[in-house]
Amino acid sequence: MTLPPGVADALAAALGVAVSSAEPIAGGDLNEAWRVGLGDGRLAFVKSRAGAAGEEFHDEAAGLRWLADAGALRAPAVLAVGPDAAAGAGPYLALEWVAPGRLDDSGREALGRGLAALHLAGAESFGAPPGASGPTRLGPVVLPNDPADDWPSFYAASRLEPLVRRAADQGALSAAGARAVQDVCERLPELAGPAELPARLHGDLWSGNVHASADGQPWLIDPAAYGGHREVDLAMLRLFGDPGPRVLGAYQELAPLAPGHEERVALWQMLPLLVHAVLFGGGYGAAVERAANTLR
Repeated sequence: MTLPPGVADALAAALGVAVSSAEPIAGGDLNEAWRVGLGDGRLAFVKSRAGAAGEEFHDEAAGLRWLADAGALRAPAVLAVGPDAAAGAGPYLALEWVAPGRLDDSGREALGRGLAALHLAGAESFGAPPGASGPTRLGPVVLPNDPADDWPSFYAASRLEPLVRRAADQGALSAAGARAVQDVCERLPELAGPAELPARLHGDLWSGNVHASADGQPWLIDPAAYGGHREVDLAMLRLFGDPGPRVLGAYQELAPLAPGHEERVALWQMLPLLVHAVLFGGGYGAAVERAANTLR
């Protein structure tokens, strides 16, 4: 599998060096990806997807820069982003190559402290994206970011309700499941816990989006960043793999969580479960319904 048409030329124009090699590698559930060698000896990570919206990778690049600006956790530098009409390239994103490894104990503690510092860096409002305006994109799933004065209002109107409608329309969520989620939306002011300031969220923080470098330290990749409730990131990190007690312990040392945070995990996990129901169907709709029913 070679790079998509025009991407090698676009990279060469943007970086001032030719592409010398391109090796296919894992790119996640949605994208194709390559380990790209450059003429000056550097390596790059490049990803693309047929049919991706023209803004998608620009939004991701803005999210990576916004996360890195907090100075809390490392994120790969953006090398180039397309479409590039002059080179005939469709949507793509090129990042610095970070040699992979495994998180060690110090890396897990660094992840916990770094997430706390990232969240404390804050956002202008609930729903504030990294750029001046625009939605949050999770592949083909596009969610509004209309700013809200409080988190329960934003979480209901701009996250759960749009996803419930789409999942139900696709047949990925039963009518009973949709009613259960709507009931949760109506009760969000009492379920969401104490009011908090907007946090700077990664927005798609499952374990696969914490990249471990060769030195065992964490890097953040593949964000869908926006201003939100910090417990959302932490709940998703626990959904598809257990990060271990060192992560949460280090987090709490710097930014203690409000009482009742454990009881709210299912509430926040409904968001990624709904996204997965929309994207992949399968048993995710039933998982959404179970989570909603624990909160009724």
